[in-house]
Amino acid sequence: MEPLFAGVSNNAHHLYTLLSCIGFAPKANVQITPDGLRFSVEEGRVIQGLAFLDKSLFTSYTFNPSGDTEPDQNETAESNESSQNVDYPHFVVSLSALLETLKIFGINELESNQPRDTSITQANPASSSAFNAPALLMDRSCTLQYAQHGAPLSITITEAGVKTTCELVTYEPEEDEADIPLQRDAIIMKIIMRSAWLHNAIAELDSSTPTILKLSACAAREPYFALSGAGGPFSESTVEFSVDHHNEIVGGAGQGSAQSQMHKVLADDGSSRARATRAKLAPTVTETFLVSPPSSMGERIQQSYRFALIRKAARAMSVANKVSIRGDRQGVLSLQFMVELDDHTVPVGRPVGAGVKGPNGPVCFVDFRFVPLLDEEAEMEMDGEGE
Repeated sequence: MEPLFAGVSNNAHHLYTLLSCIGFAPKANVQITPDGLRFSVEEGRVIQGLAFLDKSLFTSYTFNPSGDTEPDQNETAESNESSQNVDYPHFVVSLSALLETLKIFGINELESNQPRDTSITQANPASSSAFNAPALLMDRSCTLQYAQHGAPLSITITEAGVKTTCELVTYEPEEDEADIPLQRDAIIMKIIMRSAWLHNAIAELDSSTPTILKLSACAAREPYFALSGAGGPFSESTVEFSVDHHNEIVGGAGQGSAQSQMHKVLADDGSSRARATRAKLAPTVTETFLVSPPSSMGERIQQSYRFALIRKAARAMSVANKVSIRGDRQGVLSLQFMVELDDHTVPVGRPVGAGVKGPNGPVCFVDFRFVPLLDEEAEMEMDGEGE
């Protein structure tokens, strides 16, 4: 009898890298789809981490769904955007055990033992060891297998003809398990930038041990985009992403150096400059800067989130190349990280710098969603009465 799912990867480090980004919770909800494996974790219904192991990460990907696998016709149009709302096989597994299994199989990273990763350029002398060279992890394959509903998740490492297998018990998911809703038809903020810039800003604010992260964005006046840490034992600190007024853009906000050069040419031509329409300014570090709050909010978007929850995305910030920061009218914050994986395994103990691209490696995405603090909750956090 063929297993319900089987996938073979020649680079288990890719799997470890993506899953460790959402490793803040002990258990993960796993769903098997024709396009890959969807891992979802959440904590207190106020933070959710989503990692998708695309089938392109596997050299072999076999999915044999049962005949009764049909989409749930009662799902809403919005929820159908998520594969979780299709009745594909899903189960709960210990994420911490899965990560430990990969580490036992030689995918260990010494920096994961650090209590918190707040430095992108942190060095580790262990990377120079001859026993953690990338070649040691290349000549092996990792097989994930789920035989049938209720069966354990089997992880097998094959190296030089030797097979090592670990089976993880699977559990039935809770019936009320659902994603934190992000209203895709009511997005009022979308900012795309290098993940390194966000990581550096959060690390800078974290040094004052705040309890609240305040986000402020405005397309009309400064500060255009700012992050503030408040509620800690020290005074409030703010990181503002400024505008380079010497590189104002014509025809679009934050569209890169080509349009900046276009504006420079038009500036030299008085008549052309008079006919040009100056677009709204955008912080220099952003590639996309779209802020359009409803009239009831005024011209500025301001939301507050628990800093401890934002900190849980630090691992994803450190390994990602870019981040898309989105917010809807309800204040739900989405941090979608684009992770370009290196085709060669990173040496053990060497932190992966954000924004460092691998040579034509696969690109995957990790998504975090955060529920905003209500005004009274923010006041309690400021007074030190929050959990």
